[in-house]
Amino acid sequence: MKRVIVGLSGGVDSSVAAYLLKEQGYEVIGLFMKNWHDDSVTISNECPWLEDSNDAMLVADKLGIPFQVVDLSEQYKERIVDYMFNEYEKGRTPNPDVLCNREIKFDVFLKIAEELGADYVATGHYCRKGEEKINGELVYKLLAGTDINKDQSYFLCQLSQKQLAIALFPIGELTKPEVRKIAKEQDLITAEKKDSQGLCFIGKVRLPEFLQQKLKPKEGIIVKIPNTSKIFDRVLPKFENKEAELEFFATKYNYNVRDGEVVGKHQGAHYFTKGQRKGLAVGGMKEPLFVIETDVVENIIYVGEGKNHKGLYRNTLFVTSEELHWIRKDLALKNGDSMEVESRIRYRQKLEKATLYKVKKGMYVQFEHLQSAITEGQFVAWYLKDELIGSGVIA
Repeated sequence: MKRVIVGLSGGVDSSVAAYLLKEQGYEVIGLFMKNWHDDSVTISNECPWLEDSNDAMLVADKLGIPFQVVDLSEQYKERIVDYMFNEYEKGRTPNPDVLCNREIKFDVFLKIAEELGADYVATGHYCRKGEEKINGELVYKLLAGTDINKDQSYFLCQLSQKQLAIALFPIGELTKPEVRKIAKEQDLITAEKKDSQGLCFIGKVRLPEFLQQKLKPKEGIIVKIPNTSKIFDRVLPKFENKEAELEFFATKYNYNVRDGEVVGKHQGAHYFTKGQRKGLAVGGMKEPLFVIETDVVENIIYVGEGKNHKGLYRNTLFVTSEELHWIRKDLALKNGDSMEVESRIRYRQKLEKATLYKVKKGMYVQFEHLQSAITEGQFVAWYLKDELIGSGVIA
């Protein structure tokens, strides 16, 4: 009998994943990961991880499977939290959920599972796994979940073949309502539980306060750039080659205080991210203001009025060689190659047509249509049909 370790998070998805595996005849062990000790920055007064681990324990009890809590807060702090602070300090916006899957669930957690003699690790992600023999070798595929509204393949975009080989996604073929229905029928305590928000496993965290623990507030100015600014009337040069053209379009606009008017103050450019609308506290405009750029060196936030502001849109982005990741190494592009794909730059964004261009120093992703708020530090993922084949950090 094959042994599976399920990451029970205290939510409905992982509860049903555990139930289905048991039904399929696996020997199932439930593990709850405790990733956080500091309750001073969580929003709700009730201790979220305590409540969640309790729910996870009740589910395990109901299913009659062994259960234990593992404390991974040290590794989480090192690999996720410190990395996040670092990225924010550089003016980049990391995605903790993608990192949590790569570094915690499918690495630290995986090692614990191996110590417990597990053949597989399972999670409650809405995605599927495929496999195919290619040139005599077994290749694993990461496929989108059947429920397009809930597809979570994006969050797993950094997984490797080795990690995929022992991963199971039991609810990937189901829709959310179907999952809730099964939980109800099995009388699982998590059946009606709301989906968790906030950082992966930390509970609801107030991001600014969380960041303020490490990144000190520093007053600076908010500068509004008019949509009619000459900056946006870039004259297109004659491009020597495709790479020069891609580089031109991947380069972000360069703003200066003199290009706009000062409309307010902020407490630190490193707390803000591109495309952000909340937290600016500047009133009196016809349309809401959006962050179009942050300058962490000069501590200035540049904003534009309205969600159609030209400063929010670009169609090309770049990923450096170091931050390029192929799940399907057999499909990896060589220098000078290109590939038509569908791509997204954030979770829940619908897939958009794009072309990948591999160059010596990395890879360009050029979208057919302009994209709003391409943000450094976030992940871009690319697909062939419903298969996620690679990803990278936006430079």
